[in-house]
Amino acid sequence: MSVTTSKIAEKVSDDDYFDQLLRLSEASVHRRFDPFVDIDWNAPEHAIVPGDRRWILPTSDIVGGHSWYRSLPEEEQIAVGRWRIANIYKVGLQFESILIRGMTQYSFTVPNGSPEFRYCVHETAEECNHTMMFQEMINRIGLDVPGVSWWMRAISPIIPLAAGISPAIFFIGILAGEEPIDHTQKAMLRGDTSGIHPIALRVMEIHVAEEARHISFAHQFLQRRIVGMNPAGRFVMSLAFPIAMRWLVGEIMVPPRRFQQEFDIPDSVMDDIFWKSPESSKILRDMFSDVRMLAHNAGAMNPVSRLFWKAFRIDGGRSRFRSEPARGH
Repeated sequence: MSVTTSKIAEKVSDDDYFDQLLRLSEASVHRRFDPFVDIDWNAPEHAIVPGDRRWILPTSDIVGGHSWYRSLPEEEQIAVGRWRIANIYKVGLQFESILIRGMTQYSFTVPNGSPEFRYCVHETAEECNHTMMFQEMINRIGLDVPGVSWWMRAISPIIPLAAGISPAIFFIGILAGEEPIDHTQKAMLRGDTSGIHPIALRVMEIHVAEEARHISFAHQFLQRRIVGMNPAGRFVMSLAFPIAMRWLVGEIMVPPRRFQQEFDIPDSVMDDIFWKSPESSKILRDMFSDVRMLAHNAGAMNPVSRLFWKAFRIDGGRSRFRSEPARGH
């Protein structure tokens, strides 16, 4: 074992890992949210009414910051914003559903006495609450949005099976879905939130708070697993990271074709937003700085995998710590 790998292995010893699982589990007991207790859905300020300017997308949103969107009349900005936000919630709901099924599949395989069982079930319960929260938002917005692409919906029953066959591959996929949403929501929360609809803001705050635990677990789980693999296994994982990130960021962040058709968005604008302009290319790269840090720390970054990161245009520097804000030069 190389010196670098030895140092990494020390960081993910069983004692440290299980202590962290206990802390995460205790946090799920004492610092948790219930969407029908912690959100006053019927508060007057939470009412969803036609023509509300608070559905105009902020400039921190990749669509909201584009010149095409900013040039639209106000009523069209509101319509596009409501549709996009509702569809993001639908995508989140569908992704959480896949995660729940996979976490249940994985927890079925762990031995008696494993601290992973308790944590995984805590996370599953929290994700169930997130799906209810997201669906309630969609219902109140009142738009019949599709969420992910039709073919992603078609293969969704198969994906959770990976949790029992190759848990590391499954959790890489989980990060590929969680990191873009978390990065986007944190960017919005770090900006000016005064123009965001308060019920959307509250949902975002709850989701970010609990996803911090879920992402922390996925990072530690993967680092411990991958460091313990043989060189061939680590090589496979090194390729799985960029492939999963690039595939799922498209499913999570890019609206379905119906969005473009409904609002008559030119192909050139869609290309510009996802991800061909310099601004959107930087956003794409910034989404995965934490994952690049994880891959490096787990010994899953090598000359071949770096070619994949670069080919997919998701290469770049790595975070110094998790959730480090993206900074300009």
